[in-house]
Amino acid sequence: MSPKQNSAVGEQPAAKSKKTTKAAKRTSTESASADSTSSESVSSEHASGRSGSSKPATRAPSAKRPKSAKPESHLGMVRRARRINRELADVYPYAHPELDFRNPFELLVATVLSAQTTDLRVNQTTPAVFAKYPTPEDMAAAVPEELEEVIRPTGFFRAKTRSLIGLSTALRDRYDGEVPGTLKDLVTLPGVGRKTANVVLGNAFGVPGLTVDTHFGRLVRRWKWTDQEDPEKVEAEIAEIFPKSEWTMLSHRIIFHGRRVCHSRKPACGACPIAHLCPSYGEGETDPEKAKKLLKYEMGGYPGQRLSPPPDYPGKPAPPLGTPAGAE
Repeated sequence: MSPKQNSAVGEQPAAKSKKTTKAAKRTSTESASADSTSSESVSSEHASGRSGSSKPATRAPSAKRPKSAKPESHLGMVRRARRINRELADVYPYAHPELDFRNPFELLVATVLSAQTTDLRVNQTTPAVFAKYPTPEDMAAAVPEELEEVIRPTGFFRAKTRSLIGLSTALRDRYDGEVPGTLKDLVTLPGVGRKTANVVLGNAFGVPGLTVDTHFGRLVRRWKWTDQEDPEKVEAEIAEIFPKSEWTMLSHRIIFHGRRVCHSRKPACGACPIAHLCPSYGEGETDPEKAKKLLKYEMGGYPGQRLSPPPDYPGKPAPPLGTPAGAE
């Protein structure tokens, strides 16, 4: 039996010679020294960021958090959300409402027409609309079939015609032909909900408001600012994160980013300027070259949505309705 086996049955192991004991002590001392050196070496490598070779250590991708990471606190989310807003302000210093308008009435009409279609299509349609119906009084007196024909390119033209004639009649009869400048009055108009009211308030009257459209809702959920689906609940939760003075421009920046980079079906993650702050990085194309091909409007070198964009807009104006492809 070995010494260990002898000990297990209650017998004492045989005495070791002095030479064996000294050799064991020397081996133990050398092993401890080697362990210590190895430990110091590992600590040094971690501190310097290098392994035993001269090449830099390979780091795990930082885009995805490790499973063991602690859940983000509410305060951490708020700080990240505000940083995203600041960085988007640097990316889109020219962010603006993408509907062409010259007064509150035109913006109100354009916003109603923008439901279930693009701002580009609305902007291509409204010149003819406002040429024929420049005031609420004119639109209130419109022949429905004639108005339907003018706004047909925007889709759902029958329902939109009812809303436009209804809101124009209310403006004429209740507000002396003027668009009211309060949320509670605007939402009483036919076809006008909180989203439309906030667009008009923020961009025609300078009253801060959050525009919770499909782009806004999609992005704030991807960024984990909220998990709400209902637009009013989304609005309420985002309003708690940002000061009121930021609401209108925050809306423009988020909508700009949603239309240009963070698309619904295939976001351009590899070309996203705020990918380092996005907890949903990787849902879309991560290859930088492939992602660049997904960029839209001025980010991709194409015309924007407005026929009459602001002077500081860096992209090309959109072509009028009926312009042949490639003609500008």
